[in-house]
Amino acid sequence: MKMKILLTWVLSTLISISTFSQTQTHEHEEQKHTEIQENPVNNGEFKKGGEIEEESGLVYIATDKLKAAGIIVKPLILQNLDNELYAPAEVKLNAYLSSKIMSRISAQVVSREVKLGDFVEKGQALITLSSVTMAQAVGEFLLANEEWIRVQKLGKSTVSLKRYNQAKIAYISMRSKIMAYGMNDLQIEALSESHKSKMLGKFQLLALKEGVVASDNFIEGELIEPSRVLFDIINENILWIEAQLSPKQAQLVKIGADVRIQLLNNSWLQGKVIQKHHLLNERTRTIGVRIQVDNKQDKLHSGMYVNVQIKMQQAEAYLALPTESVLRSPDGDWAVFVEQDEAGKFKSVEVEVLKTIGDYTAIKGLKVGTRVVVKGAFFVQSELAKSGFSVHNH
Repeated sequence: MKMKILLTWVLSTLISISTFSQTQTHEHEEQKHTEIQENPVNNGEFKKGGEIEEESGLVYIATDKLKAAGIIVKPLILQNLDNELYAPAEVKLNAYLSSKIMSRISAQVVSREVKLGDFVEKGQALITLSSVTMAQAVGEFLLANEEWIRVQKLGKSTVSLKRYNQAKIAYISMRSKIMAYGMNDLQIEALSESHKSKMLGKFQLLALKEGVVASDNFIEGELIEPSRVLFDIINENILWIEAQLSPKQAQLVKIGADVRIQLLNNSWLQGKVIQKHHLLNERTRTIGVRIQVDNKQDKLHSGMYVNVQIKMQQAEAYLALPTESVLRSPDGDWAVFVEQDEAGKFKSVEVEVLKTIGDYTAIKGLKVGTRVVVKGAFFVQSELAKSGFSVHNH
């Protein structure tokens, strides 16, 4: 009987202790809930006047800090962005302004008149040569010239028509021959009686165009064979840039289209499309597009590789903002900072990048009029990252 009474008392005591513990736990949870409601700072809400409070990609930056960082917020609008075609390209010499100097006959180098890197004018002497072939041709020309002068003085009334025509034809033929060998009109006129002995066999090659001597691969006294290139004269004031495009891309390019050329230091030059090749490159299956660029500042040289942006004729409207305002989130997606219901409060919102044209990026995923950070987005992202919160929002 006593044992039964003892067990009943122990069981009653345990039930009372359990009930008291549950009551205390419930009261403690209610008190904690009340404290959270009264102090929302620790519940992920913004505390005005504080510098930064964030929640799932949200950030608040005080007004004074906004101004100091130069952050600019503007509403998104539709902008007409020129369609541009991007392609790698190679700088080439302007063949219309370049020339190669060579002898048409075997000759020996007497003297060099210009050297590598010199600027030459059109008609300037480049090299003096001596040739047995030229000496023979000049001798024949001088004889033909004397005969032609004599016949002209006598007149058609004195000499027969046959002799007159023969003298004329011989003179024209020999003059053409020495011109083909390398002499010009001025040099031929200099072949007067007083200079016959020292001019015989010597002649000079002249610059066909103005430009810079790019190569002069010979030495004085060397025997030069016909068709050997002695000088390359180039003019880099106006250069060509050759871009290789697919046939589909080439169809979209119009002659006269504006082109931007990106240099290695990320500076830009302006150019224009002047020609399109009509033959497909069998090896690369591409079509060449020729761009002309003013290079008076000497920033480009033949053989350099550059990137070009060729403007298309049709423009399209996009939601666009400066490229610097579209950043990568930690998970690799593109995102922009959207202003919330008050100044200084921003949220990272993922967007789809459609294309980048020049300094602007076209995006998809936001509405027209949405206020976004257009300058200083990197600062906003760095401030948000300081707290260790993720800056992406799905």
